[in-house]
Amino acid sequence: MPTSATHAPAQHYDLVLRGRALIDGAFAAAEVGVRDGRIAEIAAAGTGLDADQVVELAADEVLLPGLVDTHVHVNEPGRTEWEGFESATRAAAAGGVTTIVDMPLNSIPPTVSVAALDEKRAVAEGRVFVDVGFWGGVIPGNIAELAPLHDEGVYGFKCFLLPSGVEEFPDVSVVEMREAMEVLAGLDSLLVVHAEDAHIIEESVQPGSREYAPFLASRPRSAEDAAIAEVIQGAADTGVRAHILHLSNGDSLGRIAAARAAGVDLTVETCPHYLTLAAEDIPEGSTAFKCCPPIREEGNRDELWRGLAEGTIDYIVSDHSPSTPEMKFAGDGDFSLAWGGIASLQLGLSLVWTHARQRGFSLEQIVSLMAEKPAARVGLVDKGRIVEGGAADFAIFAPDETFIVDAKRLSHRHPITPYDGQELTGIVRTTYLAGAPVENDAPRGRLLRRGTADHIENGETA
Repeated sequence: MPTSATHAPAQHYDLVLRGRALIDGAFAAAEVGVRDGRIAEIAAAGTGLDADQVVELAADEVLLPGLVDTHVHVNEPGRTEWEGFESATRAAAAGGVTTIVDMPLNSIPPTVSVAALDEKRAVAEGRVFVDVGFWGGVIPGNIAELAPLHDEGVYGFKCFLLPSGVEEFPDVSVVEMREAMEVLAGLDSLLVVHAEDAHIIEESVQPGSREYAPFLASRPRSAEDAAIAEVIQGAADTGVRAHILHLSNGDSLGRIAAARAAGVDLTVETCPHYLTLAAEDIPEGSTAFKCCPPIREEGNRDELWRGLAEGTIDYIVSDHSPSTPEMKFAGDGDFSLAWGGIASLQLGLSLVWTHARQRGFSLEQIVSLMAEKPAARVGLVDKGRIVEGGAADFAIFAPDETFIVDAKRLSHRHPITPYDGQELTGIVRTTYLAGAPVENDAPRGRLLRRGTADHIENGETA
């Protein structure tokens, strides 16, 4: 842990936090000095750093870096009634997430052109409670927009290999994906893929039902594995940096590990719902549990945890994909008719930690998977770690405190979550953004551009 080399003259900071802090992958008693929104000094406990404000952590609290969630559907503009920047970023802050990267759908327009990106940024400006970056999208016919979007600072590009669920963001063929890969490889950009094979899905259609099993059968593991194989082959052939979104299928872990061993630049994420829920436990008609790819069986869940332990799965993000109650409960519990998406942005750390500690994972490991590693992959170079010179984004976390999830008390726009009523362990007590506590009536978040994490839309740095 860095210590102060000299204090002559003594340094004065805006804020000093004292307590057990996660630094260099381990917890240590420390003092963290903050100036102008950045971590200016990390010193050993007892150094006595001086500041305008000194915060002493309680005995049951630890200081974590702010989490980084690179898979969030904010849905604004165009579908603000589904979520929106204000409610989404409030929820993020309440869960210790200080940076999100917004997906290019389900907003209208989708982020598939510079004009659409400009529109989204204009709507978000001054209304976000955490820092927000943006993904671009790859759809049929927008290949000429990829370089301009890259130049405008998106963190990479998303495509679907099967229908996305919204008509304004159509899926691409494997040929079209590979064309985009060629362009993005030349830009050194990142392609993130919803990997399910459209043909296998078309052949697996099941009749509508309030039972979960037919829906699960309609999204077979083979569809995910086949699409992942196409992504791997395309990345191997083009050299593009590639990423598999929301892995639900433990069967694909061997294929992914082999691709990495062969030198393919490939990363993989999974989500809290795949790690904490199981198909066998989903009640009839409970469409709050519907997502795509689907929540699979308990044995598959164990395989995903193994993938995390072995490093085949790189990190954990929410895939927060909310909708209105009318859409989420459409069809009176018919899984074929309800919107597929899980709302969990505020609960991610508590969800994962509750289950991870039972499986022998340390809090240090989980924070790395939810902060440092996603930040590193997308190029948020000063996020996700407590390090001198880094962003002063923190979560004060009580890892042993329990609580009962009450959907009505979440900051998400709609009180819908499959975790309603569950007891979880670990609670975020305070979230700091750029060295100051996040307050529900003061949106201080910044709009980020790729390259420098604090590079905001007007070209200034915080």
